[in-house]
Amino acid sequence: MATPQTTSSTSRRSFLHAALAGAATAIPSSMQAVESKASDPHLFSEPAHDLPLITDVDVIVCGAGPAGVSAAITAARAGAKVRLFEWRGCLGGVWTAGLLGYLLDFDKTGFAKELTHKLDERGARRGTSQKSICYEPEGMKLLLEDLCVEAGVKFQFHTRVAGAYREGRRLTTIITESKSGRQAWRAPVFIDTTGDGDLGAMAGCAWEIGESKDCPCQPMSLNALLVVKDAAALTDYIHGSDPTKKDGLAKDAFLAEIKRAGFFPSYSKPTLWQVRDNLLLVMMNHEYGIKPFDAAEVTEATVRARNELNKIVNGLRKLGGAWEGIQIAATAEQIGVRDGRRISGRYTMTKDDVVSGARFDDAVTRPTFPVDIHALSGENNKKAAFSNAGIAVKPYDIPLRAMIAKDVDGLMMAGRCISGDFIAHASYRVTGNAVAMGEAAGVVAALAATTQRLPHEVPWAEGAAKLTQMGQRA
Repeated sequence: MATPQTTSSTSRRSFLHAALAGAATAIPSSMQAVESKASDPHLFSEPAHDLPLITDVDVIVCGAGPAGVSAAITAARAGAKVRLFEWRGCLGGVWTAGLLGYLLDFDKTGFAKELTHKLDERGARRGTSQKSICYEPEGMKLLLEDLCVEAGVKFQFHTRVAGAYREGRRLTTIITESKSGRQAWRAPVFIDTTGDGDLGAMAGCAWEIGESKDCPCQPMSLNALLVVKDAAALTDYIHGSDPTKKDGLAKDAFLAEIKRAGFFPSYSKPTLWQVRDNLLLVMMNHEYGIKPFDAAEVTEATVRARNELNKIVNGLRKLGGAWEGIQIAATAEQIGVRDGRRISGRYTMTKDDVVSGARFDDAVTRPTFPVDIHALSGENNKKAAFSNAGIAVKPYDIPLRAMIAKDVDGLMMAGRCISGDFIAHASYRVTGNAVAMGEAAGVVAALAATTQRLPHEVPWAEGAAKLTQMGQRA
């Protein structure tokens, strides 16, 4: 397996200069204020204008979460020129901006194994488990930047995908918005790793969400970093780095303490993890029925969640004893989203696939995680924080076809926005599977772009062989 050396600070500086070359284009002087010509007072007609167009890469990856960084790094290692766009100020998405803190279904070969090895080298994770990994969010940020720099990925923060344009069925161009204004970018192949399927939806793909588009969907959670006086005094309430049956008792004990402080959390299985020393991570809230593509709803959910976190932590501090001095060091930049758009692919993962342990010739990874449906309402949360809907999962394959858009050519998906139904998604949505999907999408996108093919024209056997040659499937 390839284990790239740690990138020096000099190479990081050199890369950043190169990455920004050709991207920091000034806002055109023609973008001047004009009056709207719309006759409807509730509409605004935006004037058409020319945008700077950049065409310097083979693959464009939109969204730098677990799937996105895996796709971008793998595509670059496979010989493609790659751009990676991220609307937040760091790589890693839910791992870093979302303060997830815990990696599930991560006992896999390839890039997931490499990440685990690198985290261990840097002392940035706790425990020895390969299935459930506690890590340091800040350490993860730096590691992902180093890996992208070393691979030659041109990544850009604070840049959001704002539009997508096709020629016939083929996606050819995306529009981004940033402090540099609106810019157009063209490439042979695109990968949607936005989590919420933003690019696929903009490109005109069909999609689903939750149990229906009215969004009886899984809740969101805002995590937080906590500083405590003595983590050892809270051992009975902390989830283990190496999971055991005692972890359920730790959650129950933590819930009892929150109730003793006078609160019942919106997530009734509140969980503490130890990041390092007296720095802990907490997940103890749910925000129900929120569409992740509705900015007003997400804003309200974030405000409610942050308020709940502060009230509970302040209540615990008043208990004194082991909780003396506990305080919030930081809440996540981004509320954690479980349920976003699922873009229609050339195959759709189903409940039957999960139950039967489906096998496919073009299998890119094999999830083992159970169906994990968090309560869909506050009332349900009081009965059970999550359930498996009575479904026993047999390890099953995700085929490459579920990661290739059905309605648009030249577009792939990786992570939780691939093609699947509500039940299947509740299993494959965890980030160990996102990494494996990103790795597969990256190598296929690179092969397609550099040989003037479309992703659906690249057989998975060729992609798998390339990964083996690269040392990422050893």
